Amino acid sequence: MLLRLLFLVCLLLPASFAVAVETSVPATDGALASALQTAKAGDVLRLQPGTHAGPVTIDVPLTLEGNGAATIEGNGTGSVVSVLAPDVTIGGLVIVGSGSEGDGRDAGIFLGKKATGAIVERNRILGNLVGVDVHGAQDALVQNNVIEGRQDHRMNSRGNGVYVWNAPGAKVIGNDIRWGRDGIFANTSKRNQFSGNRFRDLRFAVHYMYTHDSVVAGNTSLGNHIGYAIMYSNNVRVEENLSRGDRDYGIMMNYTNKSVVADNRVEQTGDRCVFIYNAHKNQLRGNRFEGCGIGVHFTAGSERNQIIGNAFIGNRTQVKYVGSRWLDWSEDGQGNFWSDHAAFDLDGNGIADTAYRPNDAMDHILWTQPAARSLLGSPAVQLIRWSQATFPSTLPGGVFDRAPLMRPADPELAAWEEARQ
Repeated sequence: MLLRLLFLVCLLLPASFAVAVETSVPATDGALASALQTAKAGDVLRLQPGTHAGPVTIDVPLTLEGNGAATIEGNGTGSVVSVLAPDVTIGGLVIVGSGSEGDGRDAGIFLGKKATGAIVERNRILGNLVGVDVHGAQDALVQNNVIEGRQDHRMNSRGNGVYVWNAPGAKVIGNDIRWGRDGIFANTSKRNQFSGNRFRDLRFAVHYMYTHDSVVAGNTSLGNHIGYAIMYSNNVRVEENLSRGDRDYGIMMNYTNKSVVADNRVEQTGDRCVFIYNAHKNQLRGNRFEGCGIGVHFTAGSERNQIIGNAFIGNRTQVKYVGSRWLDWSEDGQGNFWSDHAAFDLDGNGIADTAYRPNDAMDHILWTQPAARSLLGSPAVQLIRWSQATFPSTLPGGVFDRAPLMRPADPELAAWEEARQ
């Protein structure tokens, strides 16, 4: 009876599972290409230690496994490994030798439109123009890879670590991405998740263009030009990320709407912790913005945002806003923490007893007329500032916080795994 049941189960299994085999592929000329030509769906090709010649194309569902000791080396043209079939797994390989042209599309691994459900994991993808090009492959997973881009081009002429184009459901998780142009560049996509990655020595760590309903969470950006650039995108959650030492901005929101920026740490950026341009109906809460030239700079009508529960600590200018409207950055009795607010809390409720205003009329003058800085120590300027502090009705409009916090937000972020450095 048991044998008959097993026989019936085998009959019901797809043919691909019934004939799937594991093949050991030696590192000899033509062996990998030959194995791919004869492979069947579900096969496992286990590459032996050494260098295997590329470029190669995978057009049946299979697993390509290198166990950390096998290299696929391209010939300097096109992509090294091209995946044109669903349910392909590429793991444990070193991938080198892509082309450097291809309109920015030559990649270590190219996942075409038919590569639904592809898995790219535990690889070292080194010195290619693009690391992984997820080009229309839905539900792809790029996970726990080391991706190092080229350094022999100008930064804007290099490729991206991971390029996601029109790939709904794609996930990029736990990768270590360095050099190249952008760590992850997502364009015209949706329902993506980029989490737990580390980015170094790049233009942008994460660059979003027309990518909606997605998550950027738990990433680390160190020493890039910009940390997280969210542009022309809606319903994005940017949560629990670190930006440290990024040159220009920690977080940039440009034409971004209905999104949440929460529990992030932006530290020691050269210019601005956050830059908001023509972005509306967003929430910024629970973030810590520390040691930047400007804490938050917003312009181009970006007034319709909720900014509460954040900490602004030791920024040279806490807020830069050139406008005539009054904007209250508090809600339901909770505002933000300001390190330069000399406040008291006599009733002990955690809320300062006096409101906070980060800017005055002289700030507006200095932003538009930098040469006026030479007058900062003059008695006239001190008199203007004293009168505005004493009579707030003379202020020209701007940000104020009715309920400043006495303690700063201090989000705890998961540390990047030191063993992967």
